[in-house]
Amino acid sequence: MVAAAFAGTVALGTGIGVWATSGGGDGAARQPSASARATSSGAAPAPTPTRSYPLSQAPRTIPAVRSHTAARGPGWRPRQGGRVVVSNGALADEGRLTASELGLSYAGQKGADDDVRPGDLRLDLGGSGDPESYTMTVRGGSVRISGPGDAGVFYGTRTLKQEVHGGGTAPEGVVRDQPAKPQRGFMLDIARKPFTAGWIESRIRELGDLKFNQLGLHFSDDQGFRIESDTHPEIVSRDHLTKAQVKEIVAVAAARHIQVVPEIDSPGHLGAVLAAHPELRLRNAQGVVTRGAIDISKDASAELVDDLLDEYADLFPGSYWNLGGDEYQALTVANPQASYPQLAAAARQEYGSGATVADLTTGWLNARADTVRAHERTMRAWNDGFFRGTSVQPAEDLQVAYWTGKEIGARQPVEYLRAGRKVLNYNDEYLYYVLGEPNTFVYPTGQRIYEQWIPRMLRGTSAVAARYEPQILGGSFAVWCDLAGSQTQDQVAAGIRMPLRATIQKLWDPAPPTMSWTDFKALANRLG
Repeated sequence: MVAAAFAGTVALGTGIGVWATSGGGDGAARQPSASARATSSGAAPAPTPTRSYPLSQAPRTIPAVRSHTAARGPGWRPRQGGRVVVSNGALADEGRLTASELGLSYAGQKGADDDVRPGDLRLDLGGSGDPESYTMTVRGGSVRISGPGDAGVFYGTRTLKQEVHGGGTAPEGVVRDQPAKPQRGFMLDIARKPFTAGWIESRIRELGDLKFNQLGLHFSDDQGFRIESDTHPEIVSRDHLTKAQVKEIVAVAAARHIQVVPEIDSPGHLGAVLAAHPELRLRNAQGVVTRGAIDISKDASAELVDDLLDEYADLFPGSYWNLGGDEYQALTVANPQASYPQLAAAARQEYGSGATVADLTTGWLNARADTVRAHERTMRAWNDGFFRGTSVQPAEDLQVAYWTGKEIGARQPVEYLRAGRKVLNYNDEYLYYVLGEPNTFVYPTGQRIYEQWIPRMLRGTSAVAARYEPQILGGSFAVWCDLAGSQTQDQVAAGIRMPLRATIQKLWDPAPPTMSWTDFKALANRLG
């Protein structure tokens, strides 16, 4: 018996942090016996687990659960008359959503000692640890999912939803699960290519079921400004999302514990905004307009961008904001001070006689950070918005969204990590889906991500040292629409399907997968 019990515990990865606990152990102590449930509900007794059942097998889900303790019993599947009950009103949204998905009735909030029936799914808040962790106990014909936070409980319902997909059975036993990385994202460029609100909401539902927790929206660039504006309606592209549509997108995401992370990139990539404000376009010493770049020597430039940052802070109430900061074309020439004398003069006036255009650009990013910080957001900027050797240093609380090592004066990821920066992984070698495959980009494959990439692999195919693991907050798969007509939005959805699944597997558990790519792909196809 001891040997059997020991063999029944299957560890599926090395956990990071502390597993959620709930004071109720694995849930057995808080559930009446099968006979008591049958008596109180008037239903026929549920099958009693005995040694006639084989030990259960670990569930097969995407991402894979981190730990499963096997047990003997019939498992659980949704059935007519089954209910979802919650211990806390804060879980009402999770309860209602899961009940509708599994064809169960939502019975509302019930105490620990209230009637529990065979077939019930109970959602509990309690314990300590990672708020995204959860414990799921399948025993005696019922399921209990508990966690210290509502996000973790929600992720438990996603595991259960996958287990019973297509008539499957949730295996008897206890799942203990939590993510390795706290930020697990998907970024979508809707500026170069407009996507419909319905398509975005479909991706949110897909992301939620996979346990992603961020959706980045890059909605301003040279090709378009794609969200309705009240402060500057003149900049909005014809094909755009209304604020009402965005509010619905944010609500659909929030119901699935996904935060929408907006990005108004500056001081580059502002071509659509500047089309309505040509007086703010950056011009070089010969008077030639620099594509997409705003003249940061002019006070009106800062006023315009700050108007937009303030306006959209109310529309996107999440914790995070992307300031952009990349590819300011004034810094790609051999001598920025000579090519853009107005910027050089402004730099010297603001920061002293030795200041450079790079100093002025860093000061611009810091000033925009001040604007967003006032809205109590955590901010990130692209790694090529940080410059080496400037007298003006980027704000200490800016996180680095590391995507490339191809920029002029490229800096290795370890430079940011040694400086104590927190970093998000957008490695363009693996995680960039660029429409039309311009330059050296190729469409990433799920197999390559699954078999090769890990979150410490920030640039190219080399990983940084393991000691930097805590500073790498997670990562994001990104769709960029450089050649917007290359694919329809349905082709994009199909193209990113397996890369998304491979990415979340590695963000949830970066250890080498136990399942082969062939089996992983087959599982993804079975789960839909």
